[in-house]
Amino acid sequence: MVSTLSRAETAGAVRPTLVDGDIHTTFASPAVLKKYLSPRWHDYHDQYGGWGYHGSNYPKDAPYGGSRGDSLPPEGGPPGSSLPFLREQLLDEWGIDLAINNPLGHSQKNRHPEYLAALCSATNDWQLAEWTEPEPRIKASIVVPADYGDLAAREIDRLGPNPNYVQVLMSIRTAEPLGRPRYWPIYEAAERHGLPIGIHFGGHSGHPITGAGWPSYYYEYHSGMSQSFQSQVISLVYEGVFERFPGLKMVMIEGGFAWLPPLAWRMDSH
Repeated sequence: MVSTLSRAETAGAVRPTLVDGDIHTTFASPAVLKKYLSPRWHDYHDQYGGWGYHGSNYPKDAPYGGSRGDSLPPEGGPPGSSLPFLREQLLDEWGIDLAINNPLGHSQKNRHPEYLAALCSATNDWQLAEWTEPEPRIKASIVVPADYGDLAAREIDRLGPNPNYVQVLMSIRTAEPLGRPRYWPIYEAAERHGLPIGIHFGGHSGHPITGAGWPSYYYEYHSGMSQSFQSQVISLVYEGVFERFPGLKMVMIEGGFAWLPPLAWRMDSH
């Protein structure tokens, strides 16, 4: 197709802003985390901070959560731990104008509410100090202890006024369906600060990924994750979250979308 716009008409055109809405960073080492984590929790973190199923859902030859083989920083450390390498490999290489940082795996690995609150605060302070402040193209997400609504709301209120934080980050697998009242303080705080809630693939709820029990293989786990997204959408709609919080915006991240039209049809039909 040949454009009919003249050179004069296109001379003032502005290139669209290119946004990567889902980049994943992590700590280069436990020592980096401890720079931001309250000393009260250092021993506890060493003993219990690794609770969960880290790595068990991924292929044996992908120990870093399915990361690309060329994503290991040349100076060492896990993928997503080097700002210079991320600049080179992503931001500069692809001309990214803005990137939203979604650190995963730090907010639902434990059931100690005060430790999780401290861990989330440390993660959020680390994002700002080591990613967003030295690289303005990277914007931060407010990681919250999602299953403890009051503590999560407190963290949103602490950071919500800072424009460098552009969303609240949760994982799709939670202890209960997201329409339940335990999560309402999160929605109220997000709405109060005009922040969308990004709900990402993954999480560690302690419950099976499917409605029929635990899967055996990575491909079952990965394919079945869409069931969690569907269950959460059903809960949010039927339990009236969007009526209670009309200004709330939610973003489902990495969960697919082909399931949405038939799900909407079934919900309407019932």
